Amino acid sequence: MTRFESRFGLSLPVALAPMAVAGGGTLAAACAKAGALGLVGGGYGDLEWLRAQWSLASDAAADARGRLGCGFISWRLDQDDSALAWLLDQPLRPAVVLLSFGDPGRHAMRLQAAGVPLIVQVQRLAQVMPAVDAGARVIVVQGQEAGGHGAAAPHGRGTLALVPEAADLLSARAPDVLLLAAGGVADGRGLAAVQALGADGALIGTRLWASREALVPPAAHAAALAASGDDTARSGVFDILRRKNWPPAYDFRALDNDMHRHWLPRLADLVADPAAARADYDSGVAAADPARMHVTVGEAVGLVRDLPDTASLLARIAREWQAARARLSL
Repeated sequence: MTRFESRFGLSLPVALAPMAVAGGGTLAAACAKAGALGLVGGGYGDLEWLRAQWSLASDAAADARGRLGCGFISWRLDQDDSALAWLLDQPLRPAVVLLSFGDPGRHAMRLQAAGVPLIVQVQRLAQVMPAVDAGARVIVVQGQEAGGHGAAAPHGRGTLALVPEAADLLSARAPDVLLLAAGGVADGRGLAAVQALGADGALIGTRLWASREALVPPAAHAAALAASGDDTARSGVFDILRRKNWPPAYDFRALDNDMHRHWLPRLADLVADPAAARADYDSGVAAADPARMHVTVGEAVGLVRDLPDTASLLARIAREWQAARARLSL
């Protein structure tokens, strides 16, 4: 049993990435019931959405509520932390809260006062010890392969090199703090690989995004099934189209579609006058047109070839993990 499994009562050292919108209560509950850590995607702090999804999760996972948590975007909480305040005031408090993309310090103190363990996701080695100093019990190191938001292209790190470097740092300076890897892990082979690199488990997004319980339009799932990792790209284009004012340190990985290819070399024009492009994007979302909307997947989309239910998918990952561990003698 890994340290991550032992500490959080899991049967598989996997956490669901708290994907905004896609990672709703049904998916989080399915992960928790299957023995993983199920994190609802609190994302931008939409209070009404969180109320509905946390209720769904707690009802669906009545026998696994100790494996339910939530994730938030730190810089967005700095602007409006009402969703976090509401969550910590519920009879069913989260087992953990994950914070990413910004300074976790202010919100970490609130979590500590509530007795809720903190997970902090980072994208660079220099962010690891400040997160530990803020009170993180678990560090997630996110490689640039990950889907959705991550470190902007000029400064992003690859999972393969970042995980062991972070593992060595924590081993020397904070050995009781656990380490999860994120970015590119989509099956049991990837889980065994990051364990061999020193991680205690993995935070998985893209592979669980491609499941029946995820809140994803069928057209987006279909586009992902036809894609390889070569078909993804990182940039700020979709954040501009979606009216998301992200700090410049972060950008966004999704399928590289017609709309993205059109605007990427015209980024200055898009920033200067986005109205028409945003209207086209909005129309694409309404029509569920993968050529004109974002499909949020990482490089691991090339390992996604089906849309199983979450319990079956996690059972498959567990079998693959055990087989890979046996081959590696882990």
